[in-house]
Amino acid sequence: MAKSRNFSIYLLKEGFNEKNSLKDYKNLDGSLQKVDNLPINSKLFLLKNKPTSPWWKDYWGIYEDLEQVLNGALVFLNLEERCFVLTFGHTYHYLKEDCYEYDFGLRTTLNAIDSKKLKSTDILQPETAKRERIQSPTESELTFFDINNDESIIKKLTGKVKDEYINNFRRITGANNIRISSNVEAKKIIKLCELLYNIYKKDDFKTNFPDIQNIKPESDPEIIEKLNKKLIDNFNKNSDNLFLTNSDILDYSYSYNFKYLGAGGKNNIYEDVFIENYKKYLYDNHHVQNLGLDDLKKHTLNIIDENLKIKRSISIYKSLIFDCEYKKNHYHLCEGEWYYIETDYIKKLKKELDPYFKDSNILIECNQKREDDYNKKTAKDNKIICLDKSNISIKKQTAVEPCDLICEKDGFLHLIHIKISTGSSHLSHLFNQGLNSVELLRMENESREKLKKLVNNIEYNNLIDEQKFKVIYGIISRKDKIKKSDNLPVFSRISLLRTLKRLKLMHIDSEIIFIKDKVERG
Repeated sequence: MAKSRNFSIYLLKEGFNEKNSLKDYKNLDGSLQKVDNLPINSKLFLLKNKPTSPWWKDYWGIYEDLEQVLNGALVFLNLEERCFVLTFGHTYHYLKEDCYEYDFGLRTTLNAIDSKKLKSTDILQPETAKRERIQSPTESELTFFDINNDESIIKKLTGKVKDEYINNFRRITGANNIRISSNVEAKKIIKLCELLYNIYKKDDFKTNFPDIQNIKPESDPEIIEKLNKKLIDNFNKNSDNLFLTNSDILDYSYSYNFKYLGAGGKNNIYEDVFIENYKKYLYDNHHVQNLGLDDLKKHTLNIIDENLKIKRSISIYKSLIFDCEYKKNHYHLCEGEWYYIETDYIKKLKKELDPYFKDSNILIECNQKREDDYNKKTAKDNKIICLDKSNISIKKQTAVEPCDLICEKDGFLHLIHIKISTGSSHLSHLFNQGLNSVELLRMENESREKLKKLVNNIEYNNLIDEQKFKVIYGIISRKDKIKKSDNLPVFSRISLLRTLKRLKLMHIDSEIIFIKDKVERG
């Protein structure tokens, strides 16, 4: 029986082939004359790296000659309809980011995989750019992986294939590309790619995984062009609805840093990824004029290893997170791909959320730059208690703030949580803060006793003992409060609704208040 080998396969978009899909040819050799097993009408590029010493050789002062080298190759297979690329070694980053079909790997996997024999998923939550890998010790159904289809995008899926494909490959992993293990001979690899292309074109996944389609990739070039224009406009206007994130799942047991390239000149190294750092990099290099889409695609976020070598380079465009609306439809940008969210679902969110948005005679306009200053001023003006930066966690546990402000109204203790900005990551923190604190107060007597000492008020103590709480979210923003939930990013609305439902299960009422922001923020 022939040996099974691992293949990494990309499907190029229409019109792309070996002539227009590579970033550069500088380190690639495409002139090989003798390649015995290469299929007809195919092209091979060889990557030959120079040997280097491992960093720990000099670190320990080893005199032994220790050199290591990693070579690679790209093979372009021109089928009748489309062109495929097989990558070997670390050569995939030589492909232009816009040359291949981003849904090829996942869609083909969803069509080919046995829905009851899944092994691993990589999940992205666009609201916070949170990434998670879940693995099962046994073959399992999708329900095992506890995926919230309203909030998550499956980025990668691994499992065993259906019986009809098992003679070609037994297991498949799909993301942008496909990873399979097959014993196919080199001269028959074309047949395998033809099979994968036919699987890709099927719609089986709509039956086997119907809930996954709550969030759909947008593929219309005309719409994408309009969405990209909105992105550029918001970037140049310093919108607070635009975020930068690292799109890789990193092993943080190793040391990583980040730097920006593409605008020339200085390139400071940063410990974390923030859009402000990228803008500082632009400013330091006198790149202060309005940026265009080409700039965001040319400039890169670079992951740096402990040897200060670039481990991976990702375009700024692929590192941006952005929410927007176009022709009354809602879209989300993540990892260089635009996603459309069903209009009916958006309407459902609005119908359920808007009744929670209220006015307040306590939480009035904000003239302070800092949240803590606003909390102190509001507490003083209304003769209520400020608990900002206090703690009710039980011993030896991470600190938990009960709320920013607390007051009694209509026989309930109002636990008021304040946050400046309607950015997704800030709102996620706000909603979790309100939920976590009241859960702790419901479950732990020690936390309730700590809250009593903080408020030092007999009337409040009785309400604490009776667990009569109400959670209030105060969002400081320049946006028009009349729009209610429409002011929040789509995935923040989904997160908020989930939070409100959990509060409701605990029989705790809640409200959301928009606080007028009167401060110009940089």
